[in-house]
Amino acid sequence: MTGPRYPALIKSLPSTVPFVGPEVQERQRGAPFRARLGANENIFGPSPFAVAAMQDEAADIWKYADPTHHELMAALAAHMGCGPGHIVIGEGIDTLLGYTVRLLVEPGDAVVTSDGAYPTFNFHVAGYGGVLHKVPFKDDKEDLEALMAKAAEVDAKLVYLSNPDNPMGTWHSGAAIKDALELLPEGTLLVLDEAYIEFAPHGTAPQIAADDPRVVRFRTFSKAYGMAGARVAYAVGARDLITAYDKIRNHFAMNRLAQTGALAALQDSEWLEQVLRLVEDAKQEITRIAGDCGLRTLPSATNFVAINCGRDGDFARSVLAALIADGVFVRMPFVAPQDRCIRVSAGRPEDLKILAEALPKALASAKSG
Repeated sequence: MTGPRYPALIKSLPSTVPFVGPEVQERQRGAPFRARLGANENIFGPSPFAVAAMQDEAADIWKYADPTHHELMAALAAHMGCGPGHIVIGEGIDTLLGYTVRLLVEPGDAVVTSDGAYPTFNFHVAGYGGVLHKVPFKDDKEDLEALMAKAAEVDAKLVYLSNPDNPMGTWHSGAAIKDALELLPEGTLLVLDEAYIEFAPHGTAPQIAADDPRVVRFRTFSKAYGMAGARVAYAVGARDLITAYDKIRNHFAMNRLAQTGALAALQDSEWLEQVLRLVEDAKQEITRIAGDCGLRTLPSATNFVAINCGRDGDFARSVLAALIADGVFVRMPFVAPQDRCIRVSAGRPEDLKILAEALPKALASAKSG
């Protein structure tokens, strides 16, 4: 008796996931976390109107969602100042990144990213046989010029850039990204991940026409709109590229409730503004807590703050482990020298009170070895 015959590529891949979820860690430690500050979720939650809309829609969950996402598509087109034909909607940015790689990358094709940038993109590239070429961060930012130079060197199909960046929270101006597009090699597509763009200063989003064939932009309802569990995101790009997604996307994958909730969330600008204020207050409090411990934070255009632990990655990992053991869920960058930091998501006052109590103890534990 034999099992399935896996392709050689699949056989070569490790059985892994890019992130270990907090629920897995809670089961491992045998207790829930006291403060959930690691996954960059919006703990302030979605618009009450979005919640009500999803509750109202629940009785119709027996129906499939509209596979064309007509109402949400029209609202997003108005929001982005483009036609509906420039938008594709999917189950979170992670899925849309996977569709993009599937659409454009063949085994052996070169793909460029930053060393230490969002690992889920790399996961998809490896799964379709692409060859990743990584460039280091520069001054804790993704290096625009180095990314474009590497793309030209290896004839890359795709270049991945997150702006603002995860895991450091840093950002480039929209003008700098627009200038960098002029360095993009012919036939290379810039994959611009703007998951955190609502938190960023004015001018961070580049003024790029939706029909520019050199770039595809990704945005989400997971962060500022507080709907990470709903898995709703969208991509904006040239019509030919967006139409091509219909060749490979799962047309009935979108959850009907999620689609309804996203539409209501998009229309509630007052709630979004309130969330942005709460996140800013939380980031200031995280910075204060770090400062009281003698630590510096990096400027952040996201809903999290990178705290420089002041030593190397091993020390930061010890701090992280001590926080986890004390019931405080945080994460950290994977690659040096960014791994000298831990990354703390914006939280409620009660969550940050726990952090303020736990961080000095974690630092003392790490220093004692």
